[in-house]
Amino acid sequence: MRPGPEEEAAVRRCRQPIGVFDSGVGGLTVVAALRTLLPGEHIFYVGDTARVPYGGKSAATVERYSIEISGLLLAEEAKLIVVACNTASALAVPRLRELLRVPVIGVVEPGAAAAARATRTGSIGVIGTRATIRSRAYDRAIHAVLPTARVSTTACPILVPLIEEGWLEDDVTDRVIARYLAPLISKRIDTLVLGCTHYPMLAPAIARAAGAGIELVDSARNCAEAVRELLEGEGMSAPSDQLGRLRVALTDVGSGSFLRLAEEVLGLQVGEVETRAVQGVGG
Repeated sequence: MRPGPEEEAAVRRCRQPIGVFDSGVGGLTVVAALRTLLPGEHIFYVGDTARVPYGGKSAATVERYSIEISGLLLAEEAKLIVVACNTASALAVPRLRELLRVPVIGVVEPGAAAAARATRTGSIGVIGTRATIRSRAYDRAIHAVLPTARVSTTACPILVPLIEEGWLEDDVTDRVIARYLAPLISKRIDTLVLGCTHYPMLAPAIARAAGAGIELVDSARNCAEAVRELLEGEGMSAPSDQLGRLRVALTDVGSGSFLRLAEEVLGLQVGEVETRAVQGVGG
């Protein structure tokens, strides 16, 4: 019996890509986690490199940028939008969920839930951009799961430039991390959320500074696990015969050094990078 229109539409949807975006290219850590966990899924990634960083922008601006980039992903028939940026997750996900016709997953809620599960004493630290920390999104998300948690936060604005410079194993980076973590360690945290998608690339250095008694929570990996659960729950997973492919688009060129770093450290095969225009930026 020939499938009806609704069944055919469901089959087509399963083969559509997962749309992922970040303010720059740090969200490729989320892409790497998705590729490992869901190798059959097509992924279309947009890095808004013309307007990076989002961390110092107002909430209204971040929301507007996020809506515009989501429009690019929907034009590629994305079946799901993954906001692979902690700042945009903190400031724009609620509005995106109101506006978009597809599911939206950010990195804050999965990371917060993982931290609540991981903590032994209820004392949780969060590091991220100034905008993410200022939004208190992690505080709210963690307390929604674990109301008794004691959440301590620190903005770490220097870490992203160090990562993009490729200084992953460097004495300067180690000293900066130690200085940022000192106030959190003094509060006896036992769990530390890496609240920026760049930060997993510094996980070994952060782990050394934090010490053996503090468990790191990787928001990228936990976001990927949340995507898998949603796809399976909604019957939207790619068919078993599909070999997933990755496409990467940027709104401005000039991130080649970080893309090379992502390929080396994350094992991603990025291939040819497209350039897309958004509201007059890009080429």
